[in-house]
Amino acid sequence: MFDFIPEIPVADWVDDLTDWIVETFAFIFDPLKNEFGDFIEWIADMLGAVPPFIIMLLVVVGAFFITGKKFGLAAFSLVGLIFIENQGLWIELMSTFTLVLMASLLSVIVGVPVGILMSKSKVAEAIILPILDFMQTMPAFVYLIPAVAFFSIGMVPGIFASLIFATPPTVRFTNLGIRQVSTELKEAAEAFGSTGAQKLFKLELPMAKGTIMAGINQTVMLALSMVVIASMIGAPGLGNPVVSALQRAQAGAGFVAGISIVILAIIMDRYTQSIYKKK
Repeated sequence: MFDFIPEIPVADWVDDLTDWIVETFAFIFDPLKNEFGDFIEWIADMLGAVPPFIIMLLVVVGAFFITGKKFGLAAFSLVGLIFIENQGLWIELMSTFTLVLMASLLSVIVGVPVGILMSKSKVAEAIILPILDFMQTMPAFVYLIPAVAFFSIGMVPGIFASLIFATPPTVRFTNLGIRQVSTELKEAAEAFGSTGAQKLFKLELPMAKGTIMAGINQTVMLALSMVVIASMIGAPGLGNPVVSALQRAQAGAGFVAGISIVILAIIMDRYTQSIYKKK
């Protein structure tokens, strides 16, 4: 219909930009790929070397106390972890947990300050909101392309893709939580001579804690949802048996790996929910 308009070479521009970034910032990407990658693998190996019953005990006891001494989550955690170990997926579970933990920590480290900036500046909010919309609506598979270009294959590109995909909820909820703090409380703090930093750390962040933790909960779940996708670029974990089962049409193996991911997701979700709902 619009043949008279020449095709805009957007794909070529993106390829050129990616090549330029890889070449220009290789001094950053290479150490991240090597040293940071080795560090993450070391954590996964250390967790894998711990006897499973010790980790089960820690998780079950933690679940019991974090839920107000209720047995529901503790019992589910015990049965679920025993099932995963019984199916021979314990090492994959530890790799997946390491991937989710690191991606979630980095997302929080990046997301909370950005959310604070948005809450303090309408200009920053107007600029960052469209970026967050882009990050959340872009198909997750697309993030694998720059991740592989920057970091090759392995756990680091998986964390990079998860970081981009999972950060927006923390940013949005931090911004929302701080903006919802009562104006009267802010004015009272200012009247008593509080500095901007004092008002932020002693009033706004504590008052917004519940909302921020809800955002962190969503970030953890989104990071976990990248497990299967990240396995396509060499990230170890529970996603590998899922992809392998898909390639070989093995419904049973895929089901077992999928159930294991669901068990981990429920445990992590209930843990984070209990933290921000606890009075």
